[in-house]
Amino acid sequence: MSGTLYLVATPIGNLGDFSPRAAETLEAVDFIAAEDTRVSVKLLNHFNIKKPLVSYHEHNHVTAGQAILTRLLAGESCALVTDAGTPAISDPGEDLVRLCGENAVEVIAVPGCCAAVNALAVSGLPTGRFTFEGFLTVNKKSRRERLEGLRDEERTMIFHEAPHKLRTTLADLCTAFGPERRIALCRELTKLHEETRRTTLGEAAAYYESNTPKGEYVLVVAGRERRRETAVTLEEGTAQVLALLGQGVRLKEAAREVAEHTGLSKNELYAAALEQGR
Repeated sequence: MSGTLYLVATPIGNLGDFSPRAAETLEAVDFIAAEDTRVSVKLLNHFNIKKPLVSYHEHNHVTAGQAILTRLLAGESCALVTDAGTPAISDPGEDLVRLCGENAVEVIAVPGCCAAVNALAVSGLPTGRFTFEGFLTVNKKSRRERLEGLRDEERTMIFHEAPHKLRTTLADLCTAFGPERRIALCRELTKLHEETRRTTLGEAAAYYESNTPKGEYVLVVAGRERRRETAVTLEEGTAQVLALLGQGVRLKEAAREVAEHTGLSKNELYAAALEQGR
C-alpha cells in the first residue's frame, strides 16, 4: 500500500504561526522533503523534531521527485515543506503533487500561512474574486506581454516581489494600469516590522523613488473597474419591445424581458409600445 504525501505549510516569519497539527505531522512521517534543508533544520530544531531530510527544489525537482515517489509507492510517508509558506503554491511542489496524482498516491494538505492570502485580507481591496500572479518574469518582453494580458482584469491581482526589483515593477504596473490604480504594498508579513501601505500605483512609485524598499513584498492591485453599460433610453427600449413583438412575443412578456436587461420600467415600456402599436 502506498504512503501519503503531506503538504505542510511553514511560518512566513513568525514561528508562533506553526500549528500543533503541522508539528505532529512532521514528527509522524518517515522523512521530510525540504526546499532548503539548511532552513528547514532550524525549524525542526526549534520544535525538537528529528527526521531525515531530503532536498527537493526548483533545480532538482525532476530527479528528486521520482526518488520521493518511489519511496511513497513503497509505503513510506513524506512531508513536503518550503522555506516559508504553503508548498506547491507557485512552487515546484506542484510537480510532485501531479506525480502523486498520476500514481494514486494520497496527498493531504496541512494548512497554515500563505502570504498572498494574508496580504489580500489586510489590503482593503475587494476579496471576493482574485487572481494570484506570483513573481513577474525579469524578461522585459514577456513581462510587458503578461501585464498587457491583465489590462482588462477585473479581479484583484496579487504579485510577489523582491525589494531590489520593486521600483521597476511599480513603474511597469503604472504603465500597464495607470497611476491612479489602487494598490496595497504588504511587506515583512507576520514579522516585527510588518507594514501595509495602501495607496495608488503612482504614489507608491514616487514614494519608493526616495525610500529604499526593504523586505519581501506582496503587492495587491485592484482590478479594472467594470465598465458601466450605456443607459438605454425609453425610445430605444420601446424599439426593442416592438422588435420582440414582431417575432411573435406577447407584449407583456416583451416589456418584461426588455425591462430586465435595461433597467427601464416595465409599465412604461408596455404603455409606450402599446401607444406606438396603435
